[in-house]
Order: sequence, then C-alpha cells, then structure tokens
Amino acid sequence: MPTIRVELFEGRSVEMKRALAQEITAACVRVLGGSAAGVDVVFCDIARHDWASGGVLWSDKAQSPPPAAGQL
Repeated sequence: MPTIRVELFEGRSVEMKRALAQEITAACVRVLGGSAAGVDVVFCDIARHDWASGGVLWSDKAQSPPPAAGQL
C-alpha cells in the first residue's frame, strides 16, 4: 500500500493532522483496496521561509498586503 507524504506550512494542530490522515487513509482504502493499516501518511512541516513560489518566499508574501480586488 502507499506512503503519502504531505508537505504543508508548519502550524497545523495535531487534531487537524489526525483528521487529514484519517481522510487520506479512507480514500486510499476506498480507491486502492487493502486495509487502513497498510497506508502510511508522513507529515512534513515546512517553515514559510523555507518555501518559495514564483521566486518569492512565502514568508515575504505574508508581509505584503493582499492585492486589491481585481488585481493578481
């Protein structure tokens, strides 16, 4: 069965991760078959300063004001 790696910004609670792991596991069992015990979910918390999109660190994006309506 699969090992699912979930990369996300740090700060999610244990309860949120628990719920997501349960949902991912249920989906894998439903689609792929097998048992829940065979599904591994690995959470990798990443600091915003360790992740960039479009050449901009997410920590820098968080400091910028949101774009005005209609601007992206």
